[in-house]
Amino acid sequence: MPKHIKPYDNQNHPIIDVNDATTPLIYHNTIRLQKGGTYRCRLAGYESVYVMASGTCDIEINGEVFSRVGNRTSIWEGKPDSVYAPLNAEVKLTGITKRAEILVAGGRIDQTYAAFRIRPADVETIQYGSDETKTHRRIQHVLGHNAEGRAGRLLVSELFTVGAGGWSGFPPHKHDVDRPPVETRFEEVYQFRFKPEWGFGAQFAYVKEDDFGPVYHIKNGSVISLDYGYHPCVAAPGYEMYYFTIIVGEKHRALLQYFHPDHEYQIDTIPGIKDMIAGFK
Repeated sequence: MPKHIKPYDNQNHPIIDVNDATTPLIYHNTIRLQKGGTYRCRLAGYESVYVMASGTCDIEINGEVFSRVGNRTSIWEGKPDSVYAPLNAEVKLTGITKRAEILVAGGRIDQTYAAFRIRPADVETIQYGSDETKTHRRIQHVLGHNAEGRAGRLLVSELFTVGAGGWSGFPPHKHDVDRPPVETRFEEVYQFRFKPEWGFGAQFAYVKEDDFGPVYHIKNGSVISLDYGYHPCVAAPGYEMYYFTIIVGEKHRALLQYFHPDHEYQIDTIPGIKDMIAGFK
């Protein structure tokens, strides 16, 4: 069953912990450090990515130090600097700037890869949609094609609704059944932010074409955990919406999305959306 975790101060404790009841393939945390502050963890059974939302950190993975990671003041400023940590890695974060915020994405895996840094120049950007179709969106693929052969089934992106409000995850789609080449099964977790921060939106989650599934009122800091169903979302007019996206495949790295039959035709009406779909394959 999909769930909405309302905004709260997690005090550096996992928001979606290992072996979560809804999305057991996914781990998610938000870590906030002051200058000189440290955080240590070891995710048994999970690969992970440490994405600098703001500030600068030294990130140590199994004794290998990646120095001064992060160069933006907020999620709204440019592309992120990040570090990939392999299965069961010993991780240490040390705050360098006055404040630093790190978004952590983890995915269950049984294979070990090498740690590596994902610099802003390595982050692929795809922009699609239009103001006219109310679907104008920008995607920054932190861990996507750039990690082919270097990571398991973990995909990590930053998504933005461009302009004042609009739809995302549209046309409605799902990826809860493993039946390639039509669809592959992936679990998904979002953390939302809004600009201004008092903005809001709505997250849909429904199973069948005629189903009136739950709709969640999302605010700054809301986390949505999805294990099945169609899941479009929308930002209210006048607010820009960001969401940190973690997608983990059960068996595959290539995400094949199945679009709601009633709305699939809009793939041909929304500018650039086919490039977006290809970006997740």
